[in-house]
This record gives sequence, structure tokens and C-alpha cells, in this order.
Amino acid sequence: MGGAVLLAFGLAMDATAVAAARGLVRRGRELVILPLLFGVFQAGMAALGWGLGALGGKYVAAYDHWIAFGLLVGIGGKMLYEAWKGDDAKEDKAGLGTYVVLALATSIDAAAAGITLPLMPVSPVIAIVLIGTITAACSALGYLAGRAVGTKLGNRLEILGGLVLIGLGVRVLVQHL
Repeated sequence: MGGAVLLAFGLAMDATAVAAARGLVRRGRELVILPLLFGVFQAGMAALGWGLGALGGKYVAAYDHWIAFGLLVGIGGKMLYEAWKGDDAKEDKAGLGTYVVLALATSIDAAAAGITLPLMPVSPVIAIVLIGTITAACSALGYLAGRAVGTKLGNRLEILGGLVLIGLGVRVLVQHL
């Protein structure tokens, strides 16, 4: 069980960092939506990886870093653009599409990790539940931490949030090249 918990925490870190970046400048509904979507997507992608197994594993592993890179850099760039543009209505512009893209970008590696679930000394179903639950909890805590810092330092922290997302995208790409 310890290995599954460690895997879940490892997979949750990107989602937690993205939630913290969003928490820097966002309020309200994202505290519920982001952790829920991040947890569901992490668990779902791990289940997908488990289901595809050897059949699709090499294809996911071959391109997952490029997909995550593109999505994270695109959303981070959008956040930077909005911050520099000085649009005061930013909080109302993020919609379900943005949240789903963030959830997808942070969960692609879970599909590759899902392939390894049969090797765990615990049921793959339990591992998937752990992945989703731990990701949701860590994302909520990350969001709250980001919100606390954002409240103290102001709304211009969207620049930092955008840079964090771009940095995560670059890190994912560099780790896989």
C-alpha cells in the first residue's frame, strides 16, 4: 500500500502546483472545481493507462510530455497575456474548458503510471482511488496556500501563476527528453 500512496503523492504534485498558481489570483468556485476535476482526471487517466496496458502504453509514453508541455505553456501564456493586458475581469473569464484543459495537462503522466498498477502489491482499483483522493486533497491545499499568498501580495501575481505553469510545462518536457 505504501508504494501506491507514494505514487499518488508523486502524481499529485503537478496538479497541486497548478492549483496553487490558480489560487494566487482566483477566488471562490475554483476551490471546489479544480481539486474535484484534478482528482477525477488523475484517477481516470490512471485507470485508462491500466486498461490500455501494453497495448497503448508505448504511445502514451511517447507523446505525453509534448501534450502536457503544450497545454501548460498555452494556459500559462494566456495568464501572462491577461496580466500584462491589465484586464480586471480575469476572474470571471475562466470557465469549465480552462479547468478541463488544466486537469488534462496535469494528469497525462497518470496514464503512463497506470500501466504499472498491476505491478503494485495492492489492487489497481485501490491505487486508482488513492491517486484521485490524494490529488484532490493536495490540490485543495495548494489552492488555499496560493490564495493566502495572493491575498497578501495582490492580483498581479497572475504573472507568477503563468510563469509557474510555463515552468511546469518546460520541466515535464526536459524530464522526458
